[in-house]
Amino acid sequence: MLELDLIGLYYGKARTKRSKVPLMNHITEGLDILDVMACTDLVKRAYCIHPMVQADVDLVKNIAGMETLDGRVVALAMEYRRVANAYLSPRIIKSIDEIELSPLEDVNDMLRADKLQNEKDFRKYHLGTHPRSKELEEYFANWFKRLDLA
Repeated sequence: MLELDLIGLYYGKARTKRSKVPLMNHITEGLDILDVMACTDLVKRAYCIHPMVQADVDLVKNIAGMETLDGRVVALAMEYRRVANAYLSPRIIKSIDEIELSPLEDVNDMLRADKLQNEKDFRKYHLGTHPRSKELEEYFANWFKRLDLA
């Protein structure tokens, strides 16, 4: 899969700062979740590249190199970016309805895989030790509720 190769080159051997887990772990475990959810290859391909467009700095750095990718893959990754970035962990919400989901169920499936994988790592490596542990627990609980994962 071209997109898996692309994110593999992008991440290389990089690891997370706190837990020292390879960054590619997020992709491979997310793909496993998408497999269990019986998602399409298109969704999996978009999931692979979502980290390359999620932060503004990464979007600017990487978008030009995506010109040869299927436009539908890039569109799904960009829609993922829009939805995911609208509710990041520092944002406090009053109602679960403030978390806007995508009109594209494929993107919501990408969010489900992302949050399930991230929450698993949070519980394994950071629960109770991360300075924002309580806030992150609430953040994941909110996403799980909004994505019907709770």
